[in-house]
Amino acid sequence: MSNAMPNCDAQLIRTLHTLLTQCSVSRTAELLGQAQPAVSVALRRLRELTGDPLLVRSGSRMVLTTHAQSLIEPVSQALAGIEQILHPIDPFDPASTRQTFRISTPDYLSVFFVPAIVERFQAQAPLATLELKHLQAEGGYSRGLEEGYLDLVIGNWQTPAEHLHLQPLCDDDLVCLIREEHPILPGCLTQQAYSQADHLAVMTHNASGQGTIGAELAKSGLARRVTTTLPYFCMAPYVLVKSNLVFTTTRSFAKHYTELLPLRIEPFPLPAQPLRYYQLWHARKHRSQASKWLRSLVLEAARAIAPM
Repeated sequence: MSNAMPNCDAQLIRTLHTLLTQCSVSRTAELLGQAQPAVSVALRRLRELTGDPLLVRSGSRMVLTTHAQSLIEPVSQALAGIEQILHPIDPFDPASTRQTFRISTPDYLSVFFVPAIVERFQAQAPLATLELKHLQAEGGYSRGLEEGYLDLVIGNWQTPAEHLHLQPLCDDDLVCLIREEHPILPGCLTQQAYSQADHLAVMTHNASGQGTIGAELAKSGLARRVTTTLPYFCMAPYVLVKSNLVFTTTRSFAKHYTELLPLRIEPFPLPAQPLRYYQLWHARKHRSQASKWLRSLVLEAARAIAPM
């Protein structure tokens, strides 16, 4: 027996569905906007494909055969499936969804950006779940987006994967963060003082955040002597309180910790381009209404913190 599928297109399925529900060739032709002979030809083809007459005469009208009656439900389901393929419907209501959304971010965004996202997420989608993931989880952010494990990635590194969709979120200035009682007096962090100071740097597993800042330093030609490195950004402010180290970071990060700890912000000693944050997503979720909602929520949170 051959396993080949018979040649049965979407229009033929639609004609079959209409014949089964109308039990009339003329009525089917009228509803589908076709000539009656064309529907008669389709009916003959359907009889050949199914091996059943489908419609038989009973007095002055046509009635369904037993087999035709059994086809009504599966043909309806097939037609609905075809409609969904050709005209996808992606209904989404954040207020009622129970979906799980996964966002990957570097940890230097966790203290000021992530809370703003979580606040909006819980307000708009109280039944949904939000999971924040490490950039290297499940084989890395690019793979996570490609395989659908991640919905979004937020970052600011220089060279994001080119095959991903990208939307700018906000800009943030480079500043220096030091303890309030640092020997460098307020307003005295000159280029020379910066070069002579001992510096703190964060070297994460993926090195994305510090790599971005390092690239800006390279552009400015400003040298620094790094004497202490940490694996996490959130450790840096607490180390600064107990040392005379200088930490080059973004204004939003620094501002958050000056409100909590005895730290102060000093301007970066050279003009520098602001760091631009963006969100990344894969084409597989580009048209998803749920993904569009999540992206708009993240954009709203970003613009509230650091407008472009």
